Amino acid sequence: MKTPKRIQPLIEDGLVDEVVSRLMSGKEADVFIVLCGSEYRCAKVYKEVHQRSFKQAVTYQEGRKTRNSRRARAMQKNSKFGREEQESAWQNAEVDALYKVANAGVRVPEPYGCFEGVLLMEIITDEDGNVAPRLNDVSLNEVQALEDHKQVMLDVMRMLCVGIVHGDLSEFNILLDEYGPVIIDLPQAVDASANNNAKKMLIRDVQNVTNYYGQYAPQLLKTNYAEEMWALYESGKLTLETQLTGRFKKHESVADVDSVMQEIKAALEEEERRKARIIEAES
Repeated sequence: MKTPKRIQPLIEDGLVDEVVSRLMSGKEADVFIVLCGSEYRCAKVYKEVHQRSFKQAVTYQEGRKTRNSRRARAMQKNSKFGREEQESAWQNAEVDALYKVANAGVRVPEPYGCFEGVLLMEIITDEDGNVAPRLNDVSLNEVQALEDHKQVMLDVMRMLCVGIVHGDLSEFNILLDEYGPVIIDLPQAVDASANNNAKKMLIRDVQNVTNYYGQYAPQLLKTNYAEEMWALYESGKLTLETQLTGRFKKHESVADVDSVMQEIKAALEEEERRKARIIEAES
């Protein structure tokens, strides 16, 4: 097939020998199967910002840091250089997240590096050597649904342990190889401690996955792994060895409106007394 323009420099540099076929086209990138020496790999070609249909980049980029102060200032000013740096940061976020979560034991494709907006990574295959299907393209029985859901919850927990929330997890970015689920697509991964939307994204990620598996194992719909994980994370008790239960009970208390109003009234009276003392002192 015709070599995509952005993969051509990788061929010239000897990183890729041949583009075999297009694997898929997504909202932020196109993915190709490429030949690197004797190995088949994936080449994820990130789309230009104006071509992406992923419209919430700012929400996901909140809390991301850059070590270079000049780059950070340029990104804040939204200059041409700053926009280029934002794109570079967006593209490199995925490979950084892949390395980080893989070290925590999360099942993700092995990354080989990001070069000029092209991420080279392992191609995930099934037991027959074919490209592994996405979760939404398969049917499961109850036992498999329970087992795979447990594995995904474990991986989501492991990501949170190293401070990462996927941010866009669903049946569309989970592959199934011969050993079970493999999580993909992490360019929008967020910093759990620095992004104000992290908890909301974690809850959505878990809900998306649970709703899907719940079609085959309805008992999963009664679980609450996200709140359980987040409560443990916030309290500093979440570890890679944590045994999740899927149960979480919110501690809710009824607001004492009368007491609150009395405190407000007392504060206003104290402010009036303070002003009176100031006037008296000035007179």
